[in-house]
Amino acid sequence: MKWLIWLLGLFSAAVIVAMTANNPGYVLVVYPPWRIELSLTLFMAALFVLLLAAYATLHLVLVILRLPEQVRRHREVKATLKSREAMTEALTAFFEGRYAAAERAAVRAMDSGDNSGINSIIAARAAHELREFDKRDQYLANASGKAVGESTMRLIARTEFMLDQKQPQLALDTLKELSVAGMHKHIGALQLELKAQQQAHNWDGVLSVIAQLEKRSAIAEVVATQLRLQAWMEKLRENQQDLPTLQALWKTIPGTFKLRPKLAALAAASFIRLRDCRNAQQLLTASLNKQWDSELVALYGDCQIENNIGQIEQAEAWLKEHPEDAGLLLALGKLCLHHGLWGKSQGYLQASVSLSPSAAAYHALARLSERLEKHEEATHYHQLAQEIT
Repeated sequence: MKWLIWLLGLFSAAVIVAMTANNPGYVLVVYPPWRIELSLTLFMAALFVLLLAAYATLHLVLVILRLPEQVRRHREVKATLKSREAMTEALTAFFEGRYAAAERAAVRAMDSGDNSGINSIIAARAAHELREFDKRDQYLANASGKAVGESTMRLIARTEFMLDQKQPQLALDTLKELSVAGMHKHIGALQLELKAQQQAHNWDGVLSVIAQLEKRSAIAEVVATQLRLQAWMEKLRENQQDLPTLQALWKTIPGTFKLRPKLAALAAASFIRLRDCRNAQQLLTASLNKQWDSELVALYGDCQIENNIGQIEQAEAWLKEHPEDAGLLLALGKLCLHHGLWGKSQGYLQASVSLSPSAAAYHALARLSERLEKHEEATHYHQLAQEIT
């Protein structure tokens, strides 16, 4: 577009020159006592030169007036480029693991006049890796009062620092500031909250965060299942002191988890210890019918309910499907011992030992020998048990 305007201007100038070149007109300038007479062509040329000179002078004056502002802007751009180079150097050094160099570069970026909070965060993270916690906290303080995004970075960084120092409650308090400030908890914040809840042994909080991560498809199903299993097992460990509390908790556990061997074994052992063998037998039977586990079936022998031959019948039914399971044979040996079936007990226990010697089986054989008043054999079996343990 500019070249078209210049072209039209040149054509116009050519037309004007052609019209005034042979023009007989003149211009008379009278200023007593002077009288100046000029040809129209010369007057037009002089006027044009005068206008050009005026324009050039005005442009020069404007350039001079703008010079301080241009110098200031140039210095700002130069300082910004310098700070950006320092920030890039700090980030590169940090991710390379050169934390001391990262801290120095971040400080240099701050000294160059860059007021963004990211440099303070980089310096704080580097100082944290260097275990210089006082300096780290000072850098974090410098990052406060910034924009929303920078404030989020500061809070996330502080949360990670508290988790590294095993201070989960401080980490959770920091994460609460995100909600108080009206900032939405993103996936990274939820993952940090999950770690904090785990460190704080707040298993209800763990289950809640897992549900939030699943809604955002931010956690693998296998991982979520394992974390839920761990949370329920820890809740069981914390509530196994009295039977009513344990029974109430057991009712809240989802059915899919109740049948998992590890959880079922922990719950069964707790019920047995609190003398609720009926619940223990029920959950063990349900879990073993769904998924066989040799270690789990060994607990079945500890569910010793009076006048309950049905336990032995159930275990012998399993034995048809798992004839060489040492844990099942141990359970049968214990059950037969409890019901006074000495011969069957000895046969099952010896079969268990022949497949997989265990301290539990030897102790059961020792108890059987004591019932039969074979004290030397009992002592021998106790010694074998001690050798295994």
